[in-house]
Amino acid sequence: MTLSAGTVFAFSNFQEDPIEYTNEYLEYGGVVLDSETGNALVFATLTVKETNISTITNSDGKFLLKVPKDLDNGVLIISYIGFDTKEVLLTTLKAEDNKIELINSIIKLGEIKLVAPNDAKALVKSTLKKKAINNVNEPVLMTAFYRETIKKGRKNASLAEAIVNVYKQPYTSSRQDDIELFKARKSTDYNKLDTVALKLQGGPYNPLYIDLMKYPEYIFNSDMIDSYRFSFAPTTTINGNAVYVVQFKQLNTVTEPLYYGKLYIDVETSALKSAIYNLNVENKELTGDLFVRKKPRDIKVYPTNAAYRVDYLEKDGKWYYGYGNVQLSFKVKRKRKLFSSNYSLTSEMAVTDWKFNIDNEKLKNREKLKKSVVISDAASGFSDPEFWGAYNVIEPEKSIESAINKIKKQLNKANKG
Repeated sequence: MTLSAGTVFAFSNFQEDPIEYTNEYLEYGGVVLDSETGNALVFATLTVKETNISTITNSDGKFLLKVPKDLDNGVLIISYIGFDTKEVLLTTLKAEDNKIELINSIIKLGEIKLVAPNDAKALVKSTLKKKAINNVNEPVLMTAFYRETIKKGRKNASLAEAIVNVYKQPYTSSRQDDIELFKARKSTDYNKLDTVALKLQGGPYNPLYIDLMKYPEYIFNSDMIDSYRFSFAPTTTINGNAVYVVQFKQLNTVTEPLYYGKLYIDVETSALKSAIYNLNVENKELTGDLFVRKKPRDIKVYPTNAAYRVDYLEKDGKWYYGYGNVQLSFKVKRKRKLFSSNYSLTSEMAVTDWKFNIDNEKLKNREKLKKSVVISDAASGFSDPEFWGAYNVIEPEKSIESAINKIKKQLNKANKG
């Protein structure tokens, strides 16, 4: 997960989508709320039962879901950490403004007598070893929606969105996953970025590589895992099932910047259901070197926050990567300049459908999105309300929605001119 202030761009041709979609679909929108407080539930998962079609709520708790018409009698499953899973008939939903309330399930845990393992680290090691049993261990073709934003202060300076095809390798395979760019749009206001052209390298690989079960070496390799202290937090539930919550943080004797956070592990199977964690950014110089690929000599760049989240979805007793989110904040200081600038970057990707790669299809090198990619500007798509067609996307939050509306206005002015 690297950040570059350089000007390297990578381009990829749009290819045919491996999962066929029909233009005949029904659209549902709404918000998922805590039934007790009325607060929006961020990153709640919505899945059409007995299918691989899914989406996720945004930072306002809102969702948008597109379902093929032949599934109009289906059931929508809504789940969130610490809440009872809810099932809703699609026929009872409106096209928009649906309000779905979930009930907090933590109170019910008092009725469940759980004997937690004595050793939290041993549980984590066991979870990582069981990926051949718990995770989808076959090649999979995934369709995913990707969004990245760069903000200077509170203002959006760059917005990119894409539909990508992910060629996911078996969880026990040493081969890395490949990504193919199918359709994308991007707009950047370089005036807001001042003289520093801040660009996010890696694009959708950033949230993909935080798949801890596929890439544990980035955090918990055989040497690094002994640099952490693991402990149990109060048990919670996901999808109605009891889940151990394991906290981890680097030992006080370790000076290298490592991570701290929580792992949500299924009580019965030891499968990892979710991980929410941060990088220790106390050492500015060391953490700055981790992210900055290239910068002018008279500029200092260091991260003030690096937060990560990965969620897994379950189908037929097997877990697979469902959602990844990377949030980075940086302070940029130029020599002989009194004030510094604050930038934040968000990179998220949600799997919206998938199928087994029965024929083990592979991308040619020219079709693969490069690991160093910087998604190129192509703002025109923002003016087309049907740009994504039948594909599921993450509903834009208020600030992004506002930015898109501004882009549309600018494009309309340009077209009229």
